[in-house]
Amino acid sequence: MTRATDRAFAAGVAALAMLVPLTLVAIAVLIVIEAWPSITTFGLSYLTTTVWDPVKLVFGVAAYVYGTLVTTAVAVILAAPVAIGCAIYLTEFAPRPLRGPVAYVIELLAYIPSIIYGLWAIFVMVPVMRGVVEPALQGTLGRLPVVGRLFSGTPVGLDLLSGGVVLAIMILPILLAVSREVLLAVPPTQREAMIGLGATRWEAVSRAVLPYARPGIIGGAVLGVARAFGETMAVTMVVGNSSREIGGSLFTPGYTMASAIANQFLEADGELYFSAIVEVALVLLLVALVVNAVARVLIRRSIADRPAGAVV
Repeated sequence: MTRATDRAFAAGVAALAMLVPLTLVAIAVLIVIEAWPSITTFGLSYLTTTVWDPVKLVFGVAAYVYGTLVTTAVAVILAAPVAIGCAIYLTEFAPRPLRGPVAYVIELLAYIPSIIYGLWAIFVMVPVMRGVVEPALQGTLGRLPVVGRLFSGTPVGLDLLSGGVVLAIMILPILLAVSREVLLAVPPTQREAMIGLGATRWEAVSRAVLPYARPGIIGGAVLGVARAFGETMAVTMVVGNSSREIGGSLFTPGYTMASAIANQFLEADGELYFSAIVEVALVLLLVALVVNAVARVLIRRSIADRPAGAVV
């Protein structure tokens, strides 16, 4: 009787475990079926062109992919140092009575609906970006060779840079929470060994704690990237949604793949137009899968490169 119960339990949990990959496969198959007319009509040109003309029924998603990658990169570049620095402070340097409340308040940001972020960005962040931040960036970094191209053009506030900034605020709680838990999981012997050898607190953190925690921190960054890829409403409200050009400037109003779907899904009155919109979702899914696969490779390499003296 016990063996039969064990087999039934094992079969049940195996079936539950298979629900996740089967659900992903079912979603992918449905998206491919709906996007098939667009796939067969445009082929690879759909990924390489920026023309999106519902009147002439010509569609290319390159500009949407570009906008998604740019806003996500800006978000991670801005949020990762802040999150990691805050996590180090909370786990290594902050007074114990302060650690819990500060971490709790920051993590509360994860529960705020994205539409609230969008409204705040429209009424508060965008005017500041347009009147203060973007002119300052243009007047300083904009004068540098090569880098200055990122800050060329007219500061309008509703652009790729603003989309990246609001995404950075939204992924900050995830990065902080994961980084904090990873740092807390580092064995005390890592710190004690360095301090026992005469190292300062910062030397112990930088040479023993952070190398040990690096794979987990990279994993947290991956979660932040996944959140940034799929975010829709807040980005749609501040990214501009008015240009499909790939110009190299962060001050260009643009689209992300998620905002393009949100803006045009209900307008797709023809079969080919609707199929092209669904193929945007397919590309978004494929890009997310590729990024996560690359991230897993980086995590494995980070684990392989972990210092030999680390306590595992």
